Amino acid sequence: MSEQRYTLVFATNNFNKAQEVNHILGNTFKVLSLKEAGIEIDIDEPHDTLEANAREKSMTIYTIKNIDCFSEDTGLEVEALNGAPGVKSARYAGEPSNTRANIEKLLHQLKNKQNRKAQFRTVISLLQNGVEKQFEGICKGEITLEPSGENGFGYDPVFIPEGSTKTFAEMNIEEKNEYSHRRKAVEKLVAHLKKETP
Repeated sequence: MSEQRYTLVFATNNFNKAQEVNHILGNTFKVLSLKEAGIEIDIDEPHDTLEANAREKSMTIYTIKNIDCFSEDTGLEVEALNGAPGVKSARYAGEPSNTRANIEKLLHQLKNKQNRKAQFRTVISLLQNGVEKQFEGICKGEITLEPSGENGFGYDPVFIPEGSTKTFAEMNIEEKNEYSHRRKAVEKLVAHLKKETP
């Protein structure tokens, strides 16, 4: 089996995440989203850590399909808020998930705080032949005073990575991937797959 033909399922229904990961992977491996794999399921994220939520998603798909797969969970961790919103990032302002409300709550919580340091952290859970490996990617930066930019998703309009003057939402996908926490985790995943995949 060549590396080009090795296929695994990315356990996500998030089109933006799937697009971002496929852009990073290029033609290295064939990655199918849940929809492309014919799997219609919404997987809960009931745990208190990114690691446990990532494992929940990959284990669920592996149990259903018995196919090599990976999942990821990502959180924005803000220093002045003791790591919040963290694992609750997608639903920081409550149910249902609402990006604009999440950003408004975050900026309100940081009002009058001098420390704007934050980091995006991604944890990938890979299940290969029933064995799990996890990979982490971190991007440090800071939270802006107000949103800026139209690209990206989630908290991208209020996050400037270290080494840049642009928010993620002001960058195109190539620029974002230079800094991206998700890229760093995916590169570790790819390095492992290249080493372990026949």
